[in-house]
Amino acid sequence: MELNERAELDTSQANDLGRGGGSGGGFGIPIPGGGGRGGIIGIVVAVLVALLGGGFGLNAMTNGDEGGQAGGSDLDQVCSAANPDRLDDARCRNLLYVNSIQGYWQKAYPELGKGKYEATTTNFFQAAVNTGCGQADSGVGPFYCPADRKVYIDLSFYDELASRFGAKSEFAQPYVLAHEYGHHIQNLLGTNEKAGGGDQSGPRSASVRLELQADCYAGAWAKHATESKDKSGQEPLFTSITQADIDGAMQAAEAIGDDSIQERSGGRVNPDSFTHGTSEQRQRWFQQGYDRGDPNTCDTFGTDQL
Repeated sequence: MELNERAELDTSQANDLGRGGGSGGGFGIPIPGGGGRGGIIGIVVAVLVALLGGGFGLNAMTNGDEGGQAGGSDLDQVCSAANPDRLDDARCRNLLYVNSIQGYWQKAYPELGKGKYEATTTNFFQAAVNTGCGQADSGVGPFYCPADRKVYIDLSFYDELASRFGAKSEFAQPYVLAHEYGHHIQNLLGTNEKAGGGDQSGPRSASVRLELQADCYAGAWAKHATESKDKSGQEPLFTSITQADIDGAMQAAEAIGDDSIQERSGGRVNPDSFTHGTSEQRQRWFQQGYDRGDPNTCDTFGTDQL
């Protein structure tokens, strides 16, 4: 994977909230407890049940700030093309990924027959953040909040993904973000609301279908990632993506499968508690999105073959 050092980044697509933003929850990638992060899987399941059951808010849990820019942001300066070292900063690299993902959906979303894509922002935070979906700490992993239509990520998640789960490829990072933006697409399409009447855990549950579809959407983006242009519309954001990068995304998908997470946390594999799909399923649906390059082929609700 090579990033274009000349690319002009659109900093309006991200905020750096820093510390002190409260806490939040939504659709995301859970990681098991440890190091003060206990009970993560249970928290995510509880949030999913509430959200998919039709209650986006959980606003009684908020502290009044629904994802505002609590910590201030210097992204305009740090991520400016005038800064020769900007792509050494994780925030700027992830901003580039966000620009690419949203650039893809600007073109691909209308092909789903639902009108124009509505862009949203990614909020970088540390330790905790406050959102329209309620409160949570970094332990829930990256997540999308349907209530305020924003993506949230503590960038230290990538360190844990690499050190504890072995997903060390740099391309694991844009895969994670593309997955969360897949949930944004589902929110715009009304898919998650329609799925609210189904089972919220289990190997064939609505939550598993939503997560696998988000993986497929991520694969579709990856297929076209090198076509994304920068803010000027002239420069590509990625100058190359290799098979090794795709393999890295597949490795990350394997690491965060429900069965893999349950095994790593020392418990037995319990399909009845699945909310995201197995490692094999997550890899297969990402690969389908990548192979086909078409989000219309990501209908996990219209098939019995999950």
